[in-house]
Amino acid sequence: MRHHVAGKKLNRSSDARKCLRRTMIAQLYDHERIKTTRAKAQAFRGEAEKLITIARNSIDGTDIDKVNARRMVAKRLGGQPEAVRKLFDDISLRYKDRNGGYTRMIKLGMRQGDAAEIVLLELVEE
Repeated sequence: MRHHVAGKKLNRSSDARKCLRRTMIAQLYDHERIKTTRAKAQAFRGEAEKLITIARNSIDGTDIDKVNARRMVAKRLGGQPEAVRKLFDDISLRYKDRNGGYTRMIKLGMRQGDAAEIVLLELVEE
């Protein structure tokens, strides 16, 4: 039994999950919308929103707070400086006055090959 075990395994090893998480979140920030399966979108949506909140809260902070927030986000995205830059310079400013709910999932139907449910995960526009 998996009582009190957080997160979804997505039928991958822990290293593969970590790499998939970093890639999916970075692609969401770069393209502002991604088409993926519902299970993957649900697994990574919460963390993507938490990183936006960290970036948004650092806007009014001191220089030390801003550097610390960038380092925390860069650690979670692991070697994706373009995504970190876009998150802090563009996305966080867009959601400065919004209290959560930065992403939206739109159901697109079933995939032909394996009948997996496909969704469009996108950043909400004001």
